[in-house]
Amino acid sequence: MVNSPDRSPIDRLLRPRSVAIVGASIAPSSFGASVLRNLDDAGFQGDLYLVNPKRSEIHGRPCLPSIDILPEGVDCAVLAIPRASVLEAVAACGRRGVGGVIIFSAGFAESSAAGRVEQEEIAAIAEASGMIVEGPNCLGMVNFVDGIPLTFVLTPPARHGSNRGIAIVSQSGAMAAVVSIALRHCDVGISYSVSTGNEAVSTVEDFVDYLIDDPHTKVILMIVEKFRQPAKFLALAKRAREHGKFIVLLHPGRSSAARASAETHTGALAGDYAVMRTKVSHAGVIVVDLLEELLDVSEVLLLSEYLPTGGAAVFTESGAFKAITLDLCDSLGLALPPLSDATAAALRQVLPDFIPPSNPLDLTAQGLVDPDLYRRCVPPILADDQYGSLVLGIILTDQATSELKFPPILGALKALSPTKLVIFAGLDEGAQVSSAYIRELRSLGVPFFPTPERAFRALALVTRFADAEESRRTMVSDAPSHEASLPEIPRGVLPEYRSKLLLQALGIQIPNGFLAKSLEEAQATAVHIGYPVALKAQSAQLSHKSDAGGVVLGLVDAEALTAGWLNMHDNIGAKHPDLLLDGVLVEKMGARGLELIVGARNDPDWGPILLIGAGGVVAEVLNDVRLIPPGLSVKGIVDEFHQLKSSALLLGFRGSKPCDVRAVADIVQRLGAFMLEYPQIQEIDLNPVVVYPDGQGAVALDALIVTD
Repeated sequence: MVNSPDRSPIDRLLRPRSVAIVGASIAPSSFGASVLRNLDDAGFQGDLYLVNPKRSEIHGRPCLPSIDILPEGVDCAVLAIPRASVLEAVAACGRRGVGGVIIFSAGFAESSAAGRVEQEEIAAIAEASGMIVEGPNCLGMVNFVDGIPLTFVLTPPARHGSNRGIAIVSQSGAMAAVVSIALRHCDVGISYSVSTGNEAVSTVEDFVDYLIDDPHTKVILMIVEKFRQPAKFLALAKRAREHGKFIVLLHPGRSSAARASAETHTGALAGDYAVMRTKVSHAGVIVVDLLEELLDVSEVLLLSEYLPTGGAAVFTESGAFKAITLDLCDSLGLALPPLSDATAAALRQVLPDFIPPSNPLDLTAQGLVDPDLYRRCVPPILADDQYGSLVLGIILTDQATSELKFPPILGALKALSPTKLVIFAGLDEGAQVSSAYIRELRSLGVPFFPTPERAFRALALVTRFADAEESRRTMVSDAPSHEASLPEIPRGVLPEYRSKLLLQALGIQIPNGFLAKSLEEAQATAVHIGYPVALKAQSAQLSHKSDAGGVVLGLVDAEALTAGWLNMHDNIGAKHPDLLLDGVLVEKMGARGLELIVGARNDPDWGPILLIGAGGVVAEVLNDVRLIPPGLSVKGIVDEFHQLKSSALLLGFRGSKPCDVRAVADIVQRLGAFMLEYPQIQEIDLNPVVVYPDGQGAVALDALIVTD
């Protein structure tokens, strides 16, 4: 069989017209038998070839003795064979022009050095023959669009149909199966489920690239322990949003134990989780922490056509739950704005006198005696621009109560056709609810959750994403060009005085000062810039000057300067007797202000990343730092500063004046532009940066730059 040359290898693997099962068997528990059963149950209409050298037929189908006598150009070969036979089977598939290979077997890079070598050989064969490989150490894939299950996991026959669904892309095959079962249980459409395993050849990025252009996919649900092509993934994430697609990501690795597990599980060395999370979030990916959140957020994005910016409105039927909702949403960061005067007035017109308008709105049990209540109360919320979503927190109790409440609510939703996200949350998990009602809600674009906690967590994540996406449109960098040509950038560790020359050329304010080679030069500099002054020993081998006694502050006159100079040199000579200083930086002491830390580094996987945080021990003790990508506007960086735990200090605390946050944001922005333009810069540390009251600027008091 010869396939048309215009089909890509990944398309041939995911939508095969011909399949070979290598290792087909009659043993019911074997992988080969399971794949064959799945294809038969799904009614696969393509060409199917069975390969088993020990059998001439299986269940009436002929068996071929080897891959080498397969027809030329089979789309996909499933290798349901032991690890020892995999390498030769892959080579044979390459010789026969197979488009894609799925390898179930484990025991490769995830288990030993020898296994890694074999996995690299698989990759070399695939590259030479133009094949795509899924795995090894994977559970295969299921194409729900065409009904093609190439997995040994028992998969009930189900076709997705013409609607857009959720595509699952997971390095873990077990988790792909778990997610698939959960989504099918909720009657949520799936387009594809792909487990990539060790990713010898094809990675999660390759499948995401394909799915962005797939008309049957709206949401790409991902479980990833290690991105092998980070730069490509960031570009794909942005392209996905341009195409109206969503990526929802669960990435284990926040803890050191989880990172170690990732290494042993997939053969991957986990990268810096915080850097990854920052980068992908700013590229438009929704990152979640729990499997439940992964499912719920994906369902919300699939069902609704509306992204909920701003706050949420809540209708409920319990005064106590109203208080619970306020606490829960506060902890989640989900805003519940109070009703405007106009909205409150509109609700008074349709509510009984004993129900006061509020948000959350407690409708009591009135809906049982006044079924039209829901239809009357929803329009004022829809008309209020401060609400991007509405949650219906309904007590369902039993089947009889559900049958009283669902019809008027469904009728109201059909009649009003809300142009905002509406979520239905049952307050009493376990109450009997007809699946027909839930299907009807989902057909109207309304997700159903059995608990309010799940509803509010998912809504908070989606709202935060929508608000961030709205903000990103105004966060495009407006960084100015360099005000002067940059001095030569040497390799290695740049001492403070050289680092500050670069900062000065970038337009970043530094203290007035000069490098002195002798005590006489230091005294002359102090007279020129004015006392009090600071002395700082300068050498590329002395990154931590204070630890060696290489910093003296607050020298008020020539006598103090002389004593400080001699004492500093004695300290350094005692701790580093062979160290030759470049000189001593003499700087004017500045006024006190609020200390912050600003830094940058070039991550080997994810590229440049910036760090901002509280200065001194606060950043370390409270972990009060934020990572941000370069390229944001000053306004966007200011917003990031306001998310620090200590942000109240920036706004003015206990009578102090508000700080000039825009000035320090300007420093951060310039550093970001510098990192993007000069990839040889590995690290920048400005600690502290002192920020003064609004309008008075910010100064980098200390600086260290490291190049490759």
